[in-house]
Amino acid sequence: MKLNSNYPTYKNGIFILFLVLISNMGFAQTKVEQIEKLLTTYEEYGKFNGSVLVSEQGKVIYKKGFGMANMEWDIPNQPNTKHLIASITKQFTAMLILQLVAEGKLDLQEPITTYLPDYPKGSGDIITTHHLLTHTSGIPDYTEFPKFMEDESRNPYSPEAFVKTFDEKELDFKPGEKYSYSSSGYFILEVLIEKLSGKSYEQILKDKIFTPLNMKDTGYDNHKDILKNRAAGYEKENGNYINSSYLDMTIPYAAGSLYSTVEDLYKWDQALYTTTILPKEYMTMYFKPYIPAFDKKHYAYGWEVGYDKIGSSKDSIYTIGHDGSINGFNTNISRATSDKSLVVLLNNTGYAPLYEMTRAIRGIMYGKEYHIPKQTVADVVLAVIEEKGIDEAISKYHSIKDSETYSLSARDMNEMGYLLMGSGRKEEASKVFELITKEFPTSSKAYDSYGESLMKLGKKELAVKNYRKSVTLNPNNQNGIDSLKKLGDDISDLVKDVKVSNAILETYIGKYELQPGFILTFTKEGNQLKTQATGRSIVDIFPKSENGFYLKVIDAQLVFNKNDAGEIDSVTFFQGGREMKGKRID
Repeated sequence: MKLNSNYPTYKNGIFILFLVLISNMGFAQTKVEQIEKLLTTYEEYGKFNGSVLVSEQGKVIYKKGFGMANMEWDIPNQPNTKHLIASITKQFTAMLILQLVAEGKLDLQEPITTYLPDYPKGSGDIITTHHLLTHTSGIPDYTEFPKFMEDESRNPYSPEAFVKTFDEKELDFKPGEKYSYSSSGYFILEVLIEKLSGKSYEQILKDKIFTPLNMKDTGYDNHKDILKNRAAGYEKENGNYINSSYLDMTIPYAAGSLYSTVEDLYKWDQALYTTTILPKEYMTMYFKPYIPAFDKKHYAYGWEVGYDKIGSSKDSIYTIGHDGSINGFNTNISRATSDKSLVVLLNNTGYAPLYEMTRAIRGIMYGKEYHIPKQTVADVVLAVIEEKGIDEAISKYHSIKDSETYSLSARDMNEMGYLLMGSGRKEEASKVFELITKEFPTSSKAYDSYGESLMKLGKKELAVKNYRKSVTLNPNNQNGIDSLKKLGDDISDLVKDVKVSNAILETYIGKYELQPGFILTFTKEGNQLKTQATGRSIVDIFPKSENGFYLKVIDAQLVFNKNDAGEIDSVTFFQGGREMKGKRID
C-alpha cells in the first residue's frame, strides 16, 4: 500500500531527489512521534503497560517499554522485557508440526491414533493433525470447563496425564465440520511432537527454532527458573493492581506456555520471510487460510489470516497474526506481508485493548485517521470524590458523561464503586452504584453491586429489590440468588426452567452484525442454541423468555427482534449496561 505524496516539479533531478529524501525523513519522524503520543496516552489512562515494537519494510521504526515490568521494585518495561506470550505460542507449535511433516515423520491427514495409539479410538480414529491445527477437531476447549481455574490451573501435570482429563469427553461436533477455538487440540499436538521427536517440547523448540534464529530471549516458562528481565503479571481488582493468579505452566503448555520479547518476535517475523527453518512448500501450507474462523478471518496453522481495518478508515490490509491472553498478560502480533510491516504489543496488566491499539498504529503508518484513547469518566469522578465529595462528583458526572472528551462504561464505574467500598466508604460507593443503575438500567451487574452496597448498609428491603432486578436481568447471577437467600427472600418465582420450542429456535439461527467486522453467529445443536462472537469460542445461551436469552460465561443478555412482517431481523445484545443492536445479515 502506497502513501500519497505531492512534491513540486523541478527540472533538476538531483534537487527533486533531495526533496523526496527530506520529505520522507520528516514523514517518518512524524509517524514515530504520532505512535509515541498514541501509546503514551494509552499508558497515561491506564490502558496499556508493556512493550511495543513496530517495523516497516522490514526495518524497526519504533520500540519501547511502557509502565512497569515489576511494580514492587519499580522496574520499567523495556523492549527486552520477557513477557508471557500466551496463545502466540500456537504458531511455534504449528511450526514444529510442519517441520515433522517436512522430515516425513508425520502425515497431517492421518488419524492421530496412528501416532498416539493410546488415544481413545472413538474420536482419535476420526481426528487428524490438520483438525488439531485448525481448531476443527470438535474437542472441547479445556479452558472452558466449569471451575477449571479453581480446580485445575494450579496443579502440575505430565502431558499424558493432562490429556486424560479431556480425551474421553464427547466431541462438540464432527471433526472438520466447523471451527471452534480449542487449546485442547494444541495440547495434543505437543504430545505428538514429543512422541515423534523423542525430545521434550522445550528442547525441540530450542533445537529447531530458537537457537537457529538466535532468539535468545524466548523459551518455555518454567516457574522455578531464574529468568532475567522477566515481567510480572498483574490484574486489576477494585481499581488497584494485584499480582495475577498463579497458573502452573504445564497446563497451557504448547497452547500458551512461552515467553518472549518484542525484539525476539521481530527476529521471528523476519525469519518467516525466508526458508531458514522450513522449506518453501511447507511455509505456504503454514499460512494458507484453511477454515473460516470469524468475519473476514480464516485460521491457518497457528495463525489468524485475513483483513484488518486500518485506523478508523474503511480501508483494510491483509494480515497474518494472533492474539493471546493468560493470567496477567495479553498479547498481539500482526504481520502485513505486502509491505513487510509488523506490530507487536505485549501487555502485563491482564488486559489492554491491543486490537484497537494495533488498528490505530496501522492508521498512523498508512496516513489514515485513527482514534486517540480517552480518559474515563470514572477516573474523573473518583478524583472529584477525593477532593470535593460525592455530591460534587455526581454533578461532575452529569456534566461530562456525554462529552466526546471522555469514555464512559459501566465496568469502569463499577470498579470505582468497589474501590470506594473496599476502603470502607460504603455510603459513597452505594451512591455510585445507584447512579450506575440509573444510567445503565439493563446491566445485571449494576443492580447486583447496588444490592451488595445496600446490604452492607443494612438496608434490607432495598437490597432485595435490587438483587431481584439483577437476577431477573440475568438468571445465571448465582451471587444474586445466594444473596437473596441470605436476606431471607423467597426466590421460587425467579428460578424458572424456561423452554423454547425447536421451531422457534430455528428462526434465530444466522449471523447478526453488531458493528462493522463484529458479528454474532447463532447455531443450534439439538435443542441448545449457541452463539459465537467474532474471534471468540462458541458458547451456549439459555432462554429466560421466548425471545430473551442470557449467557453463563459472561454477564450478558440477548433479545431477538421481529420486523413488521413477524420475521426475526435483528438481535439486541446487552452487556455492561450497554446495548448494541445487530442487523441480520445471513
